[in-house]
Amino acid sequence: MAVRTPEASPGPEAAERGPGPVKVRLGVNGRERGIDIEPRVSLLEVLRAELDLTGAKRGCDQGTCGACTVWVDGRRVLACLTLAITCEGREVTTIEGLARPDGTGDGQLHPMQEEFIAQDAFQCGYCTPGQIMSAVGCVQEGHATDDAEIKEWMSGNICRCAAYPHIRAAIRAARDRV
Repeated sequence: MAVRTPEASPGPEAAERGPGPVKVRLGVNGRERGIDIEPRVSLLEVLRAELDLTGAKRGCDQGTCGACTVWVDGRRVLACLTLAITCEGREVTTIEGLARPDGTGDGQLHPMQEEFIAQDAFQCGYCTPGQIMSAVGCVQEGHATDDAEIKEWMSGNICRCAAYPHIRAAIRAARDRV
């Protein structure tokens, strides 16, 4: 059995790693960001590891839990399934960018964030950023007329703590405020 030493020349494994980093410009939360990334890297990885925006969570890495939900050009996407390079020239909004600036630098919470707090719509909080981003999208898309519709259009966001009744109450309350 041959043993590879650090001095050995790169073999076929090196070619499988891809073409190397490329310069990409992403609009994230209203700011233009220039970063060097591998073309095969997910948006979730770039947000968390490169831009230090850790609100979107890594849950399943399969697009089934919704913990990584962010918006790209105002539409809900699963950041774990979205290649970051496909977001070049588009606007990405994360939970960190949802709060509105108030001129002091502190920012004002979005009504959905306020209602999640008021309705106690979280327990452990792990899924909360994805739930909130999806909930705002649900209301903006006009899919929050009643509990059945909210349940259907929020079905891609899983809460292990089963705070669903509180989440729906927060969505209804925020919907009525906006």
